[in-house]
Amino acid sequence: MKTINPLIAPEAVADVSLSHQEVKRYSRHLVMPEVGMTGQKRLKAASILLIGAGGLGSPVAMYLAAAGIGRIGLVDYDLVDYSNLQRQIIHSTADVGRSKIASAKETMLSINPHIQIDSYNTPLTSANALNIIAPYDLVIDGSDNFPTRYLTNDACVLLGKPNIYGSIFRFEGQLSVFYAEEGPCYRCLFPEPPPPGLVTNCAEGGVLGILPGTVGAMQATEAVKLILGIGESMIGRLMLYDALNMETTEVQLRKNPSCPVCGERPTITELIDYEQFCGTPAHDHSVYGDTVKKDIPQMTAIQLRDLLDSNTSPLILDVRDRHEWNISNLGKWGALLIPQSEVMERVDELDRERDIIVQCRTGVRSADIVIELQKAGFTNVWNLAGGINQWAEDVDPSVPTY
Repeated sequence: MKTINPLIAPEAVADVSLSHQEVKRYSRHLVMPEVGMTGQKRLKAASILLIGAGGLGSPVAMYLAAAGIGRIGLVDYDLVDYSNLQRQIIHSTADVGRSKIASAKETMLSINPHIQIDSYNTPLTSANALNIIAPYDLVIDGSDNFPTRYLTNDACVLLGKPNIYGSIFRFEGQLSVFYAEEGPCYRCLFPEPPPPGLVTNCAEGGVLGILPGTVGAMQATEAVKLILGIGESMIGRLMLYDALNMETTEVQLRKNPSCPVCGERPTITELIDYEQFCGTPAHDHSVYGDTVKKDIPQMTAIQLRDLLDSNTSPLILDVRDRHEWNISNLGKWGALLIPQSEVMERVDELDRERDIIVQCRTGVRSADIVIELQKAGFTNVWNLAGGINQWAEDVDPSVPTY
């Protein structure tokens, strides 16, 4: 049974007090011997940094606020979008267009006005991560990309902070606590990131809206347990959750003595370029994606419209999955649907002499296919920048976006 001492030492709560209103608010905690007055004071004395105010961050932030965590830091730079509302329950329809930080903070304070919320309206980067993380007792990783996960892990190892990890995709979730002082870190489990383009993100592959609520609630639970020093921690364990079949699988993890950041002879002693390491951008504001794709021929939606209006006959190759075609498509312009996974197997169906504009939802999957077609000898091939969603915005608003 993996238990550790409470993160918040007794002396840290010596000057902490609860008002009559707080006693009433937390009464269901106070009557539990595992929490009690001392435990609730520990929660009030604790500080947690939450990376991301999105799918995982929404339930985590709301439950931490309700639990009475005294100081909560939020790191996010994004704006609330309609596509977030299916799962990011901390935001409402009225918040669309607002910063996620402002929306999340407002909701959390409406739940509990007795807490302090620190706002970091910026991407987490190698330049700012150590300074942002340092003041907090633990970190909860609600990010959705590999560069940020490796960055968060390495920064937590270097600073000696627990890192509560969660990830979600479609119907599946993962949960663990990485704490190098007590067990393995994220790199012990995943020494190297997957090749760029191999793993589809939630924006492209989708996620069941309820799933981040389940996994996020578990992350918040692990945080409270660490602060109080109760129960069996997820340190050294990885939980795999299958919502579709309502099954969980547990994998035992061990510290890797050769781990480059927490091993016996670490080679990573300072933060590195994580976008370069993972071969993918960490956020929408990153210039890394532009650098990687600078050699990929791009065509804007306006340029494609003009090309179609000029009576030429380019082929629009739609590489989305078949069910996405039913959401929106450019079929009236002669678009051909060949899912990304099938394109190179069916490459002989494509006319090498014809101009080919490759299209997906936002231009991510199609960019990968352009590269593969170029390797196969295609020369007249372009990526539709922004995908069909950009076409809907710039050319034909009757096409729905998703």
